[in-house]
Amino acid sequence: MTTFVGMSQVGNNSVEFQLQGSVKGKENYEPISGVQVSTDKGAFTRTNALGEFKIRASVGDMLIIQGPELQTVRHIIKSEEDIDVLVEGYGSAIDTKSKKREVSGARKSLMEHQRFLDSANFYKKTDLEKSIDFVASSMELLGSAGNKRELSMSLRMLGEIYTYHGQYDLAITNFKDALAAQESNKTKILLGKTYVQNGNNAGAMEVLEPLVEVKNMVPYQRIELLEALGDANKASNNLKRAQDYYKEGLLIAKKNQISPKEIDLNSKIADVFASEDKLIEAEGFYQNSLDLSRQVAPERLIQESEKVADFYNQKNRFEDEIQLRKQNLSELEQMPRSSRATDKKGAVKDTITSQRINYKIANAYIAQDKLDEAIPYLEKSIVEANRDDDLVVQKDATRTLSEVYRNKGEYNKALESYQDYVAVVDSLYVRKEQEIASAAQFNREIANTQNRISSLEQERELNQSKYSLAVTEQQLYEETSKRQKWIIYSLIFGIALMALTAYLYYRSNKQQKLANNLLALKSLRTQMNPHFIFNALNSVNNYIAKSDERSANRFLSEFSVLMRSVLENSEEDFIPLAKELQLLQLYVKLEHSRFSDKFDYEINVDQHIDVDAFQIPPMLLQPYIENAIWHGLRYKEEKGMLKIVLRQLTKDMVEIRIEDNGIGRKKSAELKTTNQKKQKSKGMGNIQKRIQILNDMYKNRVEVSISDLNQDRTGTKVSLKLKKQ
Repeated sequence: MTTFVGMSQVGNNSVEFQLQGSVKGKENYEPISGVQVSTDKGAFTRTNALGEFKIRASVGDMLIIQGPELQTVRHIIKSEEDIDVLVEGYGSAIDTKSKKREVSGARKSLMEHQRFLDSANFYKKTDLEKSIDFVASSMELLGSAGNKRELSMSLRMLGEIYTYHGQYDLAITNFKDALAAQESNKTKILLGKTYVQNGNNAGAMEVLEPLVEVKNMVPYQRIELLEALGDANKASNNLKRAQDYYKEGLLIAKKNQISPKEIDLNSKIADVFASEDKLIEAEGFYQNSLDLSRQVAPERLIQESEKVADFYNQKNRFEDEIQLRKQNLSELEQMPRSSRATDKKGAVKDTITSQRINYKIANAYIAQDKLDEAIPYLEKSIVEANRDDDLVVQKDATRTLSEVYRNKGEYNKALESYQDYVAVVDSLYVRKEQEIASAAQFNREIANTQNRISSLEQERELNQSKYSLAVTEQQLYEETSKRQKWIIYSLIFGIALMALTAYLYYRSNKQQKLANNLLALKSLRTQMNPHFIFNALNSVNNYIAKSDERSANRFLSEFSVLMRSVLENSEEDFIPLAKELQLLQLYVKLEHSRFSDKFDYEINVDQHIDVDAFQIPPMLLQPYIENAIWHGLRYKEEKGMLKIVLRQLTKDMVEIRIEDNGIGRKKSAELKTTNQKKQKSKGMGNIQKRIQILNDMYKNRVEVSISDLNQDRTGTKVSLKLKKQ
């Protein structure tokens, strides 16, 4: 695979083409990999394991070849023909056949190493695990004789992967290891930029400032260095120094016509002026970034325009802000959705989404007290955010719309919008919980992969030791057998130590999984269905409102008994079946006292069942009974019937069946509102999670199935099969 980076060119009247070539030693024609190849226009690439390269260039450009082990070569491109660059003094002549075979094998190894790194770079942004696997494969390929240069390249690639995924501490560690293997300006710049992203500005300047004195640095690399130093000083509030670095980088970018960096640096200089309240200078540099962006790509123009619009917003220039954002909306609508900026999971980025732009336009109108003009943009933002599943913008826009209606005195619409806002907040809360769980899993995977790389490096060092010992043994073949036995015992001890480490690692993972399961169970057990608590308290309130003090006291007393029992059992994975039946009888009694006109109930327990011999998770059946009452029997026109039946299937298994002759699951689903359809029953979700975890820990003790009671799809039957412990 060939690594190729093409930089956008602005203002170049010559026709660009893809120039191909190779870099080899003049004495032995040995390919030279990893050489920096650039043009005076800013294009940049490196040679692959075969010494080959591809780069965008024009006739008349100067080709610059640089590397740590060779003198800089400059060549004027005169045609589109391939170029072979021969470097003097690289390597020596190869005379013997055995030496030729050795070089051939090493060359293949270098080719494979570069191929693995190219693959890791390809998957860097889309598949973390796969990209790290390729880096690990490249390190395994080095073996005991791998040189420092290739090891440094592998560690640097690993640092780049971690940087992209926000694991800055791991990235810094690997960049430092890469520098320990071999000094490299590129690695130092990457380390400095990662320090800035991690908030260690002093560390960034300590690494980057000595590079300013380095001569013959590639222009694009020099620009990255100056930009990183500007970022570090800006973050440290050294605005004058930051501006000096940015301006120096901008001069180099203009000289070499590196347009993307010209845009970046103009924008950053404008940011510095804006923070100093130098509005005229800031606006001038922002305008420069906009003019350059128009020549690059629509996406970049919109990004820069939004930054300028934010600047107008901060300075209360709302009319200018609105006009610019409307232009951005027009540009965005002309772009195909497939070309809009998206993140690695496919969700549209916030920076250039139409829903966020519409929301910001609405806020600008609100700041001017133009509420009627703001409403259409808020409504459009909500619709587009819902389409793109952007809950954050949908939440903010819905809340703002409710406030606008309230300020206008349209309280019905304000209430309706606020109810939509509450629904979106609930959905966002569920998503945040899922994101937290995913982030925890992601961090565990990151830790595992880094441990694997560390183990691989330790293994490589051990292999190098073994290799050195083998060479020494060959040279000192006539030494005593005592020394030979010592080497053998050392190897056995090393293998035993690795086996013990692997066993302890396996046991630690197993214990961690058990601890996670116990923590999840404890969390789920402490969650009582909020609908039941809310409705029960409402019932007490209704009794009090009707001056039925006796019924209120009775209901509250029974409800407190139920709640006390639930809390007492919250620390247990399983309780006796007899105790669970007592809780269910009390729960159904409470619900029946509230809906006595809607259903009757009966609880039938087979007399042959030894209920004390069976254990069941506490409050496992309550959500199913609640669903039967609230979604089946409550909507039935005539009085319904709830049956709870316990029968013994085998000596070690009982069946608990919950039946209701209500309206059925299909009819209940049709009666749900749009908001209700978006919500998931938290109680049912908790039950499913608890059953899954308990079955995993206790070998499938609980089995639940739900079906329609009648052929016309009315009524519901829940069958729960429970095994004896």
